Amino acid sequence: MAKIRIAVAGIGNCASSLIQGVKYYKALGKIHSEISPGLMHYVLGGYRPDDIEVVSAFDIDRRKVDKPLGEALFAEPNCTKVIAKTISELPLKVMMGSVLDGVSPHMKEYPESRRFVIARKKPCDVAKELLRSKADILLSYLPVGSEKATAFYAGACLKTGVSFINCVPVFIASDKKWAERFRKKNIPVIGDDVKSQIGATIIHRTLTRLFEDRGVKIDHTYQLNVGGNTDFMNMLNRSRVKSKKISKTEAVQSQMNRPLNNEHIHIGPSDYVPWLKDNKVCFLRMEGRIFGNVPIDLELRLSVEDSPNSAGVVIDAIRCCKIARDRGIGGVLTSPSAYFMKHPLIQYPDEKARDMVEAFIQGKIER
Repeated sequence: MAKIRIAVAGIGNCASSLIQGVKYYKALGKIHSEISPGLMHYVLGGYRPDDIEVVSAFDIDRRKVDKPLGEALFAEPNCTKVIAKTISELPLKVMMGSVLDGVSPHMKEYPESRRFVIARKKPCDVAKELLRSKADILLSYLPVGSEKATAFYAGACLKTGVSFINCVPVFIASDKKWAERFRKKNIPVIGDDVKSQIGATIIHRTLTRLFEDRGVKIDHTYQLNVGGNTDFMNMLNRSRVKSKKISKTEAVQSQMNRPLNNEHIHIGPSDYVPWLKDNKVCFLRMEGRIFGNVPIDLELRLSVEDSPNSAGVVIDAIRCCKIARDRGIGGVLTSPSAYFMKHPLIQYPDEKARDMVEAFIQGKIER
């Protein structure tokens, strides 16, 4: 099979986990494909994890710009767990992206080792670089709240015919106007806001569906999340988390027969705890009533390394996007978006979305 040529915007913890993971699964080898931990598919549409090749990378941090990608993946403020110690075979240089609204001003209050430090470089021509590198797909790992920056990279994809996978809660694939622009250009797009493999949202959705299917009346629920990476630091600026809260809340509300009023549901980031680093801790509570109007409540605590948790999903999203390109299918990929993303254009129950993705992979449904 041909390689899947990807460009990555944002060389943070999520990009580090994904790219390290490609090497990790390559090292395991095909002989271990049936027992490879952490993959939903070892082979998807004929593509293995090691068929993914990074051909272009963009960032704005001075510790990463102009550095070899293999070095930049481990540069501060990245703090995710190391699963592939050396990636010397990634000599391509990280290029200066456009900052726009990608960095929140409040980050200046924190030590440089924890936050973004903008490089004093002229941004490269992203569209030109996508063409030069012959990228198939641009993967967006921009910070939450990067509305203008996400639109900029999506626009570069429309200019160049490169597919777009939007892992952040800025509404591109789930926005009808953007979706139509990608449809007209026949460019595959997947989004928005990646679900983790076993994360707060997928667990909350599953429990919500379980309560509903078993006849439990849900009265109140909350999901509070804390962590110590730059994502949580960035989200201390509450003006940047509006779309994040919408994305996570709608993902859960979509599983209810009757959505709760806003005063009875609270979902979103809670606080930044530096020593947690890339570990995310979720506190989830659900209150309701069972048979005879008798009260029930459930509390759950989830602790998980945040970035590898999303990489397990993105590695499949990349391969689904590539097989759509191979088949000449453009526009929003409904099935992969519904299964892999919190805020797709069309919401489906997860078990239905999974069946749709499997049918899409096998070519039984178009998208």
